[in-house]
Amino acid sequence: MATPPAKQSMKERILETADRLFYQRGIRAIGVDTIAAEIGISKRTLYNHFPSKEALISAYLKRRFVQPHPSDKPPLEQILGTFDRLERGFASKGFRGCPFVNAVAELGAEARSVRKIAIAFKESRRLWFRDLLAQMNVRDAEGLATQLALLVDGAIAQDLVRDNPAMARAAKEAARVLLENAGIETEIIEPEVSPGSRERGRPKT
Repeated sequence: MATPPAKQSMKERILETADRLFYQRGIRAIGVDTIAAEIGISKRTLYNHFPSKEALISAYLKRRFVQPHPSDKPPLEQILGTFDRLERGFASKGFRGCPFVNAVAELGAEARSVRKIAIAFKESRRLWFRDLLAQMNVRDAEGLATQLALLVDGAIAQDLVRDNPAMARAAKEAARVLLENAGIETEIIEPEVSPGSRERGRPKT
């Protein structure tokens, strides 16, 4: 007999509800009263777990701050796979862009704690790129990592404006150009298992 799922704590319920509403409808548009009503609790109960809306916003962003899972895949596949995951995310119904960029755009420069979390997240992704590039002995791993991070953010912005998941593919092709300019061969060839097997990667031009 399967073990029933553990019951969520009130704090987890509040944070999960805030996450959904903040991301889908915007941080400024959602007050703590809306979150409390959605759960069916009083504002006082909510404030017992999160003393202010600012504290709840910070907890929401920290919840979204997930590090990439360790992978045994070659560095090149991990880098290019980033853009494949972006395309899948763009195609999902609930995609509304980067929650960290959204939060900074909504709350402005005065929300220092929010900006600090957003900067830490973006830097962690850039450093992830840098470490993968260093494994491939790229000469300027720092600079190229910054350029790849900019491609990710640019693809997200373009998809939000155009509602076109293909923007991730365009960013992936731009990433290939940057990698090849850095001396990395970006063709990924499928091992030949039959006479009819073909190369996988960019079409030859």
